Amino acid sequence: MSEATALATPAATTAGAQVLERLRAWPGEHRVAVGLSGGVDSSLTAALLVEAGWDVEGLTLWLMSGKGACCAEGLVDAAGICDQLGVPHHVVDFREHFQAQIVDFLVQGYAAGTTPLPCSRCNREVKFGPMLQWAQDQRGIARIATGHYARVRHGEHSSNGRHQLLRGLDDRKDQSYFLYDLPQEVLGRLVFPLGELTKPDTRLEAERHGLRTAHKPESQDLCLADHHGSMKAFLDAYLPPRDGEIVLDDGTVVGSHDGIEHFTIGQRKGLGVAWREPLHVVRLDAAMNRVVVAPRAEAARATAVVGAVNWVSIEPPLAAREVAVQVRYRSGPVKALLSPLPATAADAAAGRPHRCQLQFAEEQFSITPGQAAVFYDGEMVLGGGLIQPDHQ
Repeated sequence: MSEATALATPAATTAGAQVLERLRAWPGEHRVAVGLSGGVDSSLTAALLVEAGWDVEGLTLWLMSGKGACCAEGLVDAAGICDQLGVPHHVVDFREHFQAQIVDFLVQGYAAGTTPLPCSRCNREVKFGPMLQWAQDQRGIARIATGHYARVRHGEHSSNGRHQLLRGLDDRKDQSYFLYDLPQEVLGRLVFPLGELTKPDTRLEAERHGLRTAHKPESQDLCLADHHGSMKAFLDAYLPPRDGEIVLDDGTVVGSHDGIEHFTIGQRKGLGVAWREPLHVVRLDAAMNRVVVAPRAEAARATAVVGAVNWVSIEPPLAAREVAVQVRYRSGPVKALLSPLPATAADAAAGRPHRCQLQFAEEQFSITPGQAAVFYDGEMVLGGGLIQPDHQ
């Protein structure tokens, strides 16, 4: 940001001023690569760091060709923000890596009858780890910042010496659910300036800086759905139609489908089934190519097994403990008893040996294999993993 621009910037809001104070007092070197998507959140992250006196470089990952937040429009807006702030902008071609780690992963999961969660995997395997590596190797920068609504309590300030992942203060925007899988070495190098802002605060601060993205609407879809027009269109591009039956749990045929990948656990609308009471999807049987449905009263579950667990803020527990669990991004936390389980051979071979069973205090609806179950203690993310199919 030029001196003239800095002098012309109006005074920060109260919340913005507090963020600037923390950034200015941050220990160590004030050099950072900011992951820029072209949205208002990452744009403000860069602007606040520049205002706080950090040496900032913008970094945008090229994940797909074509339209969408991760593609042409996002690249243009990210470049424009860097030009406005007077900082360098780097575009790194990650398309091949994204295809292998996210697109292929999603297609395989849907074909196997699960509903994969790409965002947490993308954060670990595509965004944070590789971004840090690139920034360190190519620019000698040891930290990255993003526009996520989450917080990190670094080891020197935590009770157990570990870097701890915390919820963002804005309950409606908190994104800690998608960050549970980050390892300690990554957490220790992250800066989340927006973690203590609300979304309205962000808009006000973006207006204060005169950012071109200040009023840019948020993307409401997964980037792949946005890119292809819909999630159905994305899946249809990779999976051929596979006609099958929609059945009750006893095998009674009540309808038909053209691919189990188009259904998700708990779904009621769009089944194309006429029955004496509303039916919900309770299981996707890939082996038989069947969608299993049942009345809502039969769709709840008291337990779930969670695999590939990452204990992000604490050491792996050795005994059962009570936790608050979030089984979907938009669901609220619920009470559960978490009990460690022995690792399967596949878990151990994949280097993800931690498994557990959850016993919910109240039966839960729409427990979906492939989605994340994230464990909390108040504002702290203890860890999380992927909900396993009943047969695993």
